Order: sequence, then structure tokens, then C-alpha cells
Amino acid sequence: MLTLKPRTCSSLRKLSIWLCLSSFLTPAPLLADAVTSSHGIAMHGDLKYPANFKHFDYVNPEAPKGGKAIQSALGTFDSFNNFIVKGTAADGLSLLYDSLLGKAQDEPFSLYGLVAESLEVPADRSWIIFNIRPEAKFSDGHPITAEDVVFSLETLRSKGAPFYKAYYADIESVEVLNPHRVKFNFRNNLNRELALIVGEIAILPKHFWQNRDFQKPSLDIPVASGSYTINSFDAGRSITYKLSPDYWGKDLPVNRGRHNIEFLTYDYYRDNTVAMEAFKAGEYDFRQENSSKRWATSYTGSAVDSGKIIVQELGHDNPTGMQAFILNTRRPQFEDPRVRQALALAFDFEWTNRNIFYNAYTCTHSFFSNSEMAATSLPTPREIKILEPIRDQIPTEVFTQVYRAPETSGNGRIYTELRQAKRLLQQAGWIFKQGKLVNKETGEPLKIEMLLYSPAFERVVAPFIRNLERLGIHSSIRLVDVSQYISRLRKYDFDVVVSGFGQSSSPGNEQRDYWHSSGADVEGSRNLIGIKNPAVDYLVDQLIQAPDREQLVLRTRALDRVLQWNHYVIPQYHINKYRVAYWDKFEMPNTRPKYNLGFDTWWIKPSEDAK
Repeated sequence: MLTLKPRTCSSLRKLSIWLCLSSFLTPAPLLADAVTSSHGIAMHGDLKYPANFKHFDYVNPEAPKGGKAIQSALGTFDSFNNFIVKGTAADGLSLLYDSLLGKAQDEPFSLYGLVAESLEVPADRSWIIFNIRPEAKFSDGHPITAEDVVFSLETLRSKGAPFYKAYYADIESVEVLNPHRVKFNFRNNLNRELALIVGEIAILPKHFWQNRDFQKPSLDIPVASGSYTINSFDAGRSITYKLSPDYWGKDLPVNRGRHNIEFLTYDYYRDNTVAMEAFKAGEYDFRQENSSKRWATSYTGSAVDSGKIIVQELGHDNPTGMQAFILNTRRPQFEDPRVRQALALAFDFEWTNRNIFYNAYTCTHSFFSNSEMAATSLPTPREIKILEPIRDQIPTEVFTQVYRAPETSGNGRIYTELRQAKRLLQQAGWIFKQGKLVNKETGEPLKIEMLLYSPAFERVVAPFIRNLERLGIHSSIRLVDVSQYISRLRKYDFDVVVSGFGQSSSPGNEQRDYWHSSGADVEGSRNLIGIKNPAVDYLVDQLIQAPDREQLVLRTRALDRVLQWNHYVIPQYHINKYRVAYWDKFEMPNTRPKYNLGFDTWWIKPSEDAK
């Protein structure tokens, strides 16, 4: 049983004192005057690629350019601005924007020169300078300058989605040193990831946006800084991007062998069933599948049998994160962790996997699953040292047990689990009255609404609801369209949704937007759960300040344990493969990137392009 300790003034004072003393948990900072000039930067350790590298190992530098690829999208769109919370942005808009540095997809977190030809950074990473390539320019021919970089940061922080304000919170200032030289100054030298994060900021054209309302959704075609521009669109139905023939950066080492397809189109469909039939009819070319049922049953027919459609599973080394039933703890019925734990006992993953998913998935137990950051054994002494300052603020199970999501025999008879759930609910102040679960104090029944946008997921939710009904909990499904779903998520207007928290091989600042209390009441943040927990805040800060890879892993595991034992979500499942299907018009490099599907390294067969 989970025991929740009250947060007294005394315990909060202890936490504050420990926060002040937390510097003793990390090694002393390096001397700031040791400045390095380089072609790239790694989060921890050394760069894989030297200064004179020609291209990444996972590309074909001689890949032909040309052809057209069509993909599907669901719902609709009404905006070409994917940086704000208003409107529904079109798919593929990230193709429009370059950043100062480009990411290597075969390293955990390393960046190399893109718009910036070089960088200068002190050993303690308290600031970083980027030297912008003089030849860099926007799609309309305007040069990219340091002013554009400053404008991009300030605009995203002040007018973009709340995520950006949290993600860039530790940037103290950014200054123009000259037209091709820009400096970022950080609030302290504890957040070593910031030097990389600023290298990934999408560069927006100041001359295009400065007299426009950035916060208003619009279908005005923006000026691009990347390799693609918007070629054409049918509002809400289709959008086509075109590879710029005079893109200035096409021969850079970070770009060689990438962005090979000349036209990329996204056609919109109202649901996945229609989209699936359109794919088999040849209406579009490439599909990444996320439904095990469709994967097991729908990829059949003459086109598949003849090899015209290729169906493949491509493995990857990415952390799979956490997909789950997200419980909105802003709702009073989910405030008590014992209630949340009880609800998790009513979800029978093993039965669902066997009867609905064709045994395609693995049960998820960690927020950092499929990675070395996952807490899969008891904490080591070094982890306990990280957790010790908040011992009185976290569940005792963090130190004594390894968390596992509820596991069953898979036969659908979960009587033991439901009895345990009833005990937890009674301990939390809920009683059974006339077959309903009601609050002992108020008499109000426990009701839950599952908010969905895809009818396909009803088959997963329905068995879960049947188990909840056996606990006396009235549950229902509310199916809405994609636009309404996004709007309700942004306003936290839901009880339970199916969503996820994706993770990278080098977690960092994004964890603040996921879990930190500073985002709990900010509309549009990714703290969907509504977590307001000083202990979680402390661990998020510790993770961000990790001085090396070893400490990053230890601190991430510590955070994982605290999230697990607070029962914030009902874990679901994951798979460590990309399931893709495509018409036989593509070719790909012999070597694939470890941490990405790498579709941007594929190309159209010359024979198909000629057609």
C-alpha cells in the first residue's frame, strides 16, 4: 500500500534547505576561461565525427534528388504556424526551418554545424557563441543574421506555446556581437544541455514576422530557412512541400545524402480506416503503422503479395517513453494516489495484448522504457544519495521496491486485482452504496470520462471500462474530432486521455515541461497530469544539471522511480520497432540511424522518378 506523507511546513523547509545545498551533490564546475572552438558539440563525451567529416555514416552521399512522396495525415489544418497553441498546424512544417546546428541520429545527443559554421564555448558551458555562415540565407534570398537568431528566441519565449518559455527558461540573454556572430548567456553553469538546446532553435525570418501577428493562426505561406518551402496547398485537405533547388546548405556535411525527395505531400483523411484503404489503392506512398490489429490483418492483397507494397519492421535504439491512460490530477477524484493505483489495477494489459494486439506489444513499466535510464532494479547507493534530500517527500516504496505495472494471467479473470483495488478505494474514502462507488463524505459518485479522438481506440478502452464498472465506477467514452480534442487537451478539460511522453536518449530540459509544477496551470503545457510536487521539481532540476552521462542516467532513474510510485498514469505498452509499409518506389541507405527512422535519407528510385 502506498503511504502518502503530509507536506508540512517543516518538511518543505527541509526541502528548501536541501535545494540550496544541492550543489554538494555535483562535482565542482570547470574553469570558465577554458574556451573551445569547434565544428560541433556533444552533450557528454566526445564527438563521433571530426571537423573534416564529409557526411553522416547513415546516408548515401550520392543519393539522387527528385521525385514525389505522398503521406497521410488525419483531421484537418488551418495554420502554417506550428509554434503556437492556437489553430491546428499542418503536418510537415518542421521541414521549413533550419537551426544553428544539426543533430546526428547515430549519437545520443551530438550536434554539428548547420547555419553556424563553428561555435565557441567555455568548459563550464555558461555561455556559447555561434559563428553564422555568410552564405546562409532564407528562401526569399534574405541573409540569415544574428538578428534573426535573437528574434527567433525572443518570439518563441514571449509569443510561442508555453513549452518554449519553460524549455528556454535558463537563458539569461542573447546578444548580437556582429551580423554573423551571436552569443547566448545562461543564468548559471548548472544546465549543460542549454548549449545544445540553443543550437536547435528554429530560425525564423525577422523581416517576415516582425509586422505580423505571430500568435494568430494563418495560412499565409511563411518564408523558410530550411531546405523545403510550401509549394501548394488545399486548405484543410492537402499540403505539398518542395525541395528548394537553390537551397544554400545542400552540400554541408550535415545535409549530404539527406532531403532527397523533391516533393513531399501530406493528404488528409478523416480517420485511419479510410486512410488505410487509400494506401492500398495507391493514393499515397508511405505509411508508418501504429495499430497492431491493422499491422496483423490489413496489409494483405495482391499489391503486398506481388511486392509492389513492401511491409517491414525496422528496429531502433530509441527510448520508447511512456504511453498511458493520463489521469488529470486537477480533477478531485484523482487527487489521492491510492485511487490512481486502484484504477491501474483494473486495466488488464495481458488480456488486451493477447486478444486485441496479437501479442505485438510489451507492457511498459518505466517512463524511460527501452533505455538505460529506466528504473528496473532497486536504487543503488549513488541513487539513494540523490534521493536522500527528498526522502520525507516521496513514497517509501521508492527505496524498497521495484515498480511494476499490474500484471495478470491474461485470461480476463482479475478478481485478485479488483479486490486489491477495492481496498485501496476504501482506504481513500470511497464506499460502495447501492452498487455504486461514492465518496464517504459527500456522497458523490466516482465518474470517469475517457476522451478519445480515434474510434479505433474504443476497443482498448471498452474492456477497461467494464472492469471499472465492476468496481462501481461509472465510466464513459467521449469521442470528439481532432480539433476539439487538441483544444480540450490545451485547456486540461478532460478526466482521462490516452497520450504519451516521448523520450530521447539524452533527456533534459523537456522534462520541466512534462512534470514541473511551473507548467501545471499554464494552458497548453505538456504537464497534462497536472503534477505539483516539490520532490519532482527537485529531481527535474537535478536531471537538467547533470554534469556527465553517468549522473544523467542516475538522476533520470531517480526521477523515474518517483513518477512511478506516485501512480500518475496507468501504463500501457510499447514496441521497439518502426512498422512501415511503402510502395516499391523508395530506396534507403545500407546503414540506418540508431535513433531515428531516417525517412529523410531515403530517395525515389530513378526509374520511378522517370515515370
